[in-house]
Amino acid sequence: MKNIDSINHVQGKSIFIDDITVNHGTLYGVVFGSPFAYGKITKLNIEDALKIEGVIRIFTYHDIPGVNQIGAIIQDETLFAESEVHYVGQPIALIVAETEKIAQKARDLIYVDLDEYDPIIEVSDAKEKQQFIMPPRTFKLGDTKAAWNNCEHIFEGKATTGGQEHLYLETQGSYAIPQENGNIKIFSSTQGPTAIQKIGAKVLGIPMNKIEVDVVRLGGAFGGKEEQATLWAIMTALAVYHLHLPVKLILSRNDDMFMTGKRHPYETQFKIGLSGDLKILAFEADYLQNAGASADLSPAITERTLFHSTNSYFVPNVKATVYTCKTNLPPNTAFRGFGAPQGIFVIEAAINHASNKLNIPAREIQKINLLKENDEFPYGQAAKDVELTRIWNTAQNNFNISKLEKEVSAFNNSNELKRRGISLTPITFGISFTNTMMNHARALVHIYQDGSIGISTGAVEMGQSVNTKMVQIAAKVLSVVPERIKIESTNTTRVANTSPTAASSTADLNGKAVQQACDALLKRLKSTAAANLKVKEDMIHLRDEAVFIDNEKTSLTWEQLVWKAFANRVSLTENCHYSTPKIYFNKAKGKGHPFSYHVYGLAITTVTVDCISGSHEVDSVKIVHDFGKSMNQEIDNGQIEGAVVQGIGWMTMEEIVFDEKGRLQSNALSTYKIPDIYSAPNSIEIIPLETESNDEAILKSKAVGEPPFIYGIGSFFALQDAIRAFNPSYKSEFDAPLTPEKVLLGLYEE
Repeated sequence: MKNIDSINHVQGKSIFIDDITVNHGTLYGVVFGSPFAYGKITKLNIEDALKIEGVIRIFTYHDIPGVNQIGAIIQDETLFAESEVHYVGQPIALIVAETEKIAQKARDLIYVDLDEYDPIIEVSDAKEKQQFIMPPRTFKLGDTKAAWNNCEHIFEGKATTGGQEHLYLETQGSYAIPQENGNIKIFSSTQGPTAIQKIGAKVLGIPMNKIEVDVVRLGGAFGGKEEQATLWAIMTALAVYHLHLPVKLILSRNDDMFMTGKRHPYETQFKIGLSGDLKILAFEADYLQNAGASADLSPAITERTLFHSTNSYFVPNVKATVYTCKTNLPPNTAFRGFGAPQGIFVIEAAINHASNKLNIPAREIQKINLLKENDEFPYGQAAKDVELTRIWNTAQNNFNISKLEKEVSAFNNSNELKRRGISLTPITFGISFTNTMMNHARALVHIYQDGSIGISTGAVEMGQSVNTKMVQIAAKVLSVVPERIKIESTNTTRVANTSPTAASSTADLNGKAVQQACDALLKRLKSTAAANLKVKEDMIHLRDEAVFIDNEKTSLTWEQLVWKAFANRVSLTENCHYSTPKIYFNKAKGKGHPFSYHVYGLAITTVTVDCISGSHEVDSVKIVHDFGKSMNQEIDNGQIEGAVVQGIGWMTMEEIVFDEKGRLQSNALSTYKIPDIYSAPNSIEIIPLETESNDEAILKSKAVGEPPFIYGIGSFFALQDAIRAFNPSYKSEFDAPLTPEKVLLGLYEE
């Protein structure tokens, strides 16, 4: 089944926030953000801006009727700055005017006087000054202190990963409309409609039921609209609360880039110990996470880093600690992988560091330490349905790893100014929200009198084709053609108290709810058919929109059956709730069973480096991936391909740069390089691993949103392999992104 949005996307008919037909009297908002990273506000001058014709009002924290607080996990983030500012771009005021152009003109006339303080930009400075968002978190397994005595090889090193701009096609935006009786309807480009409803109610000092949030779809998100869509939506709601007129706010690309947080940069010190036969006996890591000026989702991202600190390997003795550092940068936030890529990069860097020192291929250490059934993760959960060895063998059988390595070596021996490199990247990625209470979803399914079907869920369509999968589930259970089914917008009045569309769990959670609702409706329809045909209910089957008695097709069609059910006053509406079973996690102990299942895989990445310029090509990424039993292989392959390229971008070119004053320097597409068609691998081959999968995966089709991002990490280590082939003196610093400039320096390092 194709993505149900594809044709409208191609024809430009799909509706996003900026496509909504605006109501008469709509006003437009522009945000005035702090020009300084850190300081005390002594004066905010808005008088000149208010004099411009067409400016309706300028809102600050003084205009908030409720609480000036939008923090999701920790209450440490204001909607508008009060006495201090903590990062460049922090919202201080919202200008509302008759047109966006007028509002922008007014913004240029606002100025703020501050007593400026020295900002903290680097995590090392934050740690030295003990500036933390929260106390450090540690996961432990075994006893690393005792284990070092048993290690024949011990290596220490440092690994650094930079931030990453989400660069969704659709920037942050919201359109709020007043309703009667003081109610407000908000159209938002958000992954978390309920978060906007909940926090908006608190800021406005009104009940949640007076705020309706509606989401048709997003033009991309990648985590950047999980929490960070909230403040823009609440700003429009605040303006509507006071003005009783519709207000629209769409960030420009430049404003979006410098006002919003990124993927968290990390600096990590690691220590790894191996036995003589290359078993990893001990691993320690101290991660410095750059959270930015406030918590946002950093505490949860911290946990997921720790959950994935050992990736696909069994390590009996582990001590992993994350320091969530407070700096004067925009609050960093969720990004595809949610902290797991940063953790996985470190263990892979440690293995590569050890392999370089021992002068052996990294794959020798990787293979011998792969997880096996019932091995314990550092957080206490036992590994189940582990497919890593079978995946590795499948890759060997289909791609012939040793042959690929020989081909790389032969190329390097016959080319003077080009070098190739190769790397292997196994992945093990846990699926579930690690905050147990978030693992739930609901679905509301209507069958109308004519046999058409409407479905509402808490899932937000943001390019991952979750709506298509919801249609597939309903069509399969009810045995109808997909064309009968309409997916409604995600709306807090139809499906309340939703978890955000995140954590690769949306299809599982919402799909299970849809499945349960359709199962309940199917049972009622079968009962109706049995009564009409005067047979036992267990003899009735629905296939291809027809009613069968056992294997004999009757004259009763889907439409006729639905009408008979309606005429007999049978409920054709079902609202079902699903919560993931068997999961729990004790945060105080750092132990539990937080994931319903794991996704496994392996990527083989080859690159070619131009030794004159430092530029490179990714020749191929060959993947064996654990889809379970994919319900839509084309869509799932598309998710893998996109994730791989995005991961390659993070590892090789996407460089976030702030100056010493906390001002973003990589603030436009002229200064921030993202992968284009020439950056994509020349080929991506994907072999689905046939597995029995897990019943907690919807129709046994495993989640595929975040795990394949990890495959992009292989490009970093393949580049290092190519550099070493040209320059044996290369010291292999693990500092990502490995940009062409860094590659060039490595090629000629002495």
